[in-house]
Amino acid sequence: MNFIPHTQGDIKQMLETIGVKSIAGLFNIPAELRPNSFDIAPGKSEFEVTEILRKLSLKNATGLVNFVGAGFYDHFIPAAVDSITSRSEFYTAYTPYQPECSQGWLQAIYEYQSIICQLTGLDVSNASLYDGGTAIFEAMMMAIRQTGRHKIIVDSGVNLIYRTMLYTYTLNLAIEFVEIPVIHGQSSREALFKHLDDKTAAVIFQNPNFFGAIDDYSDAVKEVHKSGALAIASVYPVSLGMLKTPAEMGFDIATGEGQSLGIPLSFGGPYLGFLAVKNELVRQMPGRIVGATVDSDGKRGFVLTLQTREQHIRRQRATSNICSNQALCALRAAVFVSLLGRNGFRLLAEQNYQRAEFVKEQLSKIGAVEVKRSSPTFNEFTVLLSKNADEVVRLLIEKGFAAGFPLGRFYKGMDNYLLIAVTEKRTEEEILSFTDCLKKVL
Repeated sequence: MNFIPHTQGDIKQMLETIGVKSIAGLFNIPAELRPNSFDIAPGKSEFEVTEILRKLSLKNATGLVNFVGAGFYDHFIPAAVDSITSRSEFYTAYTPYQPECSQGWLQAIYEYQSIICQLTGLDVSNASLYDGGTAIFEAMMMAIRQTGRHKIIVDSGVNLIYRTMLYTYTLNLAIEFVEIPVIHGQSSREALFKHLDDKTAAVIFQNPNFFGAIDDYSDAVKEVHKSGALAIASVYPVSLGMLKTPAEMGFDIATGEGQSLGIPLSFGGPYLGFLAVKNELVRQMPGRIVGATVDSDGKRGFVLTLQTREQHIRRQRATSNICSNQALCALRAAVFVSLLGRNGFRLLAEQNYQRAEFVKEQLSKIGAVEVKRSSPTFNEFTVLLSKNADEVVRLLIEKGFAAGFPLGRFYKGMDNYLLIAVTEKRTEEEILSFTDCLKKVL
């Protein structure tokens, strides 16, 4: 019946036709979730709406000097990144299904994949994922498919956001999770070896871990492989300008959050998940891979080499239902790293490390602050304060500083612990002012 009600009589007739007594009967909404009324204010002009939104935006704490990290970092982004990625050829593009129409976009993704392989030292990268947490989940599912096992060991130094995503995504799956503790900043080898067995599909580490501690997992990875399991590393890409790569430590899969590669913080997204693997795991990778080839005339070209999502092969054989890749974010990462070059990327990593060490040095002069030094760190580290870290953070916001991440929000018994991150953007003047204000607050 093609019937569109316009009047009260029409609505009554419609309700009688479908056998419902009232409009409310159409919706099974609990009383506490229903709106109090639909008394909506009169419409406003574009100018009035813009002014309302502008005034609301002024309530945001903008202009804070940022020492917060916890997986997402305040790095400098060259203006050329915005300029290049804002070209209409890129920002209007979607999935490059037809290679004859998409050579530029396919090459951009191919270059991104090549960069991720160079950073991680691994053989193959896919065309990106949604974020670092999604990448860890996909890596874990790869390991389960590859080994046929269903036990996953997760280091508790892995970002709690990522761990929560793992447990949420797998609520309906028969997967056994075991968390191993972090002792003095390092992964507990004793606990790891105790839980490793022939049921283990993978062990997931993070380097640097959530507390900022750096570890060389080469010994742990060897034991993981002896049990027939895969080793997965979640890594901070900027740190790879200085630290051992996942490949050098023997990892089978490397994942991470690519936000620090030219993507602004932007209230939490959109971000970029990267994933790279050894050659023998390529058939288990999610999403798609862009490859280089030649056409019938022998000219170089690019195509979607592997497409393992449910749109492209039989549903039951798909490695993942990951939908669209984050190609625009991946493009930003590729442009960012290309602009820096090999030496520039190393210099970026060194600056982050050196400035963090300078902050440590200044904080060590404050009696009410204990810098935790049981493990080496990159650009993020943990301190123990004489007061509740949440309260200290609140007081420092009033002085113009986002002081760090209070670890008590994620870990019981750590209410006085603060996680501090330092990037190349933090100047000596800002650092000295920050440490002076922290001293006064404490």
